[in-house]
Formats: sequence, C-alpha cells, structure tokens
Amino acid sequence: MAKRQTDPRVFTKEGVRYVQMGDWLRKIPPHYLDVDAKLAAMDANGITMTALSVNDPGPEWFGGDGAAVARTMNDYIANIVKQHPTRFVGLCVLPLPDMKASLAELDRCVRQLGMMGILLYTNLAGRFPDEPEFRLLFTRAVELDVPVFLHPAKPVTLEFVKGYEMTSSLGNMFDNTIALTRLILSGLLDELPELKLVCPHLGGTLPYIIGRLDHQTQVLKRGPKNLRRAPSQYLKQVWLDVASPLPAAIRLAHELVGPERLLFASDHPWVDPRLILSSLRGTQLPAADQQRILSDNARQLFQLKDEPWQR
Repeated sequence: MAKRQTDPRVFTKEGVRYVQMGDWLRKIPPHYLDVDAKLAAMDANGITMTALSVNDPGPEWFGGDGAAVARTMNDYIANIVKQHPTRFVGLCVLPLPDMKASLAELDRCVRQLGMMGILLYTNLAGRFPDEPEFRLLFTRAVELDVPVFLHPAKPVTLEFVKGYEMTSSLGNMFDNTIALTRLILSGLLDELPELKLVCPHLGGTLPYIIGRLDHQTQVLKRGPKNLRRAPSQYLKQVWLDVASPLPAAIRLAHELVGPERLLFASDHPWVDPRLILSSLRGTQLPAADQQRILSDNARQLFQLKDEPWQR
C-alpha cells in the first residue's frame, strides 16, 4: 500500500503511519501489527484463543489487484496462525466482487491454509453483501461449514458522521445495522438456515429497533413479502459479539437472542479487552450464561475440541 499512488494507500507523516481512503485517515501505531503485543494483551486478560483477521480496506478496494491482495492478506494471517496454533484461528478475506476468484480463494484458505471463517465487510466498496451477485458466497460458506463474520468497513454514512469524529461510534454501527438488516430482509436465512452468520458490536443498533422492523413488515406490510417469519425471529439465528462498553446493551441482546448466540470479542487493539470483560461482568448475567459467552459458544461455532488447539 505504501507503493500505491492512489487510494487506498499508506503514508508516513512526522513519524506516524496512516491509511488513507479519500479524506478518511487512520493512524497505524506499531503495536497494531505486533503479534507479541497481541499475545501479551490476550495473556493479561485471560484470553486463550482469538479469531484473527486483517482490518479494512479489504480486497474490494484494490480493483484488478483484488485477488493478489486477498492472497497476500490471507497468507499473512495463516502464517501467524501457523506460528501460534494454540492461540489463533484465522479468518480470510475475499476478492469480491469477483465471485469466481473469491470462491477459489475461499477453498484455498479453508482446505489448504486451515482458516476457519470468512471476514466479510458490511459494504463492499459501497455495495452490500445481500445483493444476489454475492449469494453463492454464502452457499459455499454453508457447504464448507465456516462462519461468516460481518465486520464494518469504510461506512457508507461517512459523509454524515465524520464532522464530529463519529465514524467509529456511529458510522460503523450503522453499517452493521444496515448490512445485517438487508441480509435478513433478503430472505437469505430462509434459503440458508444453516448459515453461521456473526455480526459484531451487538448487531449495531438493530436489536434496539427490531420491534419497529417487526411492526413495519408484519402489521403495516411494508418491505419484502417473502419472509416466513418476523425479522426478530431471524435475528435469533445470528451470532452477536458483545463488544460494547454498556452492560445494559448486552443484557438487551441476551434477552433478544439468548445466551447461546452471544460471543465475547474485545475489539482489540482499538479497545482494551478488560473494558469489554468488565462490561460483560457488569450485566450480572448468570455464571453459566457468561461462561457460554466467554468460551462455550465460540468452541461450538468454530468446532473446537476440548482443548482450543484441537481443531
């Protein structure tokens, strides 16, 4: 990226490295790329194993170089996992919207590199993953029995939230909300009921407004006419991670989807894992439910054995 003349690119200014995508700049402190620092943070918080992925920009932003970029990213993650097989599982990124290349790369990552899930961005350079063109990807994920982790990218609402530096707090959450809602309303979870779909940050704002979505679709008959159930029922099929500093928000998600669909996630390195752990503890949920969130559900999702490295 440092060799590129067009976005997305990396540049250094006054000793600080940045990723640039238009007028959206993000700092890259050295510890963001330091595996030892990552392991130290995990050890300090009692985290045995973490699902590891690259951050955006994803391959979809690199045009004709997308397939090569995806391969480079995935080889990088797979190599870290190979060096630390008891500590990490790998999530791969794909060169969408090139579906042929994406399916080939997904097969390579799962069958050859041993990667255990897909990191799918909430928008693919402005396109949402519910579009029919991307449906084959979800079908293949079911066939390979790997989870799809729906993670925010450069948000489509960037122009409306950047003025007050609300890109992460609002823009990313709205991207979670829009992408997950569109996938639910598309009928994807009827077509592929075995799909393991994971949405971070408690599903954005969707749990908070799901009742309104139910009313709009079921009572006012607005929206798709092919849904077999209320949107809130589909939400119960989705795994949500609890990367939220608000215990009340975690309790709401717990009430809506149940303890078996919640996963601990730290949002590290941007967030100190102890903040999220403290938030979870602050819910005062039953110890058995907290155990599911901290460990048992992830073991089931990634099909881990009694010991986390026995995959």
